[in-house]
Amino acid sequence: MEWLSAHPGLFLEAVGDHLLLSLTGLAIGVALALPLGILVAHRPRLAEAAIILAGVLRTVPSLAVLAALLPLLGVGFTPSVIALALLALPPVLVNTVIGIQGADRAALDAARGLGMTGWQRAFRVELPLAAPLIFAGLRVAAVQVVSAAALATFIGGGGLGDLVTQGLALLDTGRMLVGAIAIALLALGTEALLGMLERHLAARVRGA
Repeated sequence: MEWLSAHPGLFLEAVGDHLLLSLTGLAIGVALALPLGILVAHRPRLAEAAIILAGVLRTVPSLAVLAALLPLLGVGFTPSVIALALLALPPVLVNTVIGIQGADRAALDAARGLGMTGWQRAFRVELPLAAPLIFAGLRVAAVQVVSAAALATFIGGGGLGDLVTQGLALLDTGRMLVGAIAIALLALGTEALLGMLERHLAARVRGA
């Protein structure tokens, strides 16, 4: 496109900001969801409450989360990352809980027979068995975060959403299309790459 060939620096900067937002938000969301899921998986009431909370978070539109953080944290990178982390948390949390709860009982009984402690069983048996389901949650979270990062432009978070909003404001169709197409390609590429890794992981677990 003409706009892209004329402004490669602006485009690459927007892509870099978008990836930084997405990766940081996703990393924080996973870092919160994974240990929380492990912690509550063996406590039925807590697990149920966590799944309900995750369901509630899933129903809240991304833009509403950004708007809610605006009076608390202002504008910029930090509130955008927190909003994306909250978006990434539910699918990883739910899949971690369900994956651990669905771990093969025979394998767990064998681990107990070997004298493993609860934490040893969690990290050596339950998590490896639950890994494909957890990774599926990660894939969903990653695609959602990459897509929703476009909305960070509304609170000054930067990224490819800036190109879309600037294009609309300036009636610059080329700029707008470059931003929109890049967001779509990033989301599709993330889905394809993580889907391939998920299938590979599931095959390894089945073959173990």
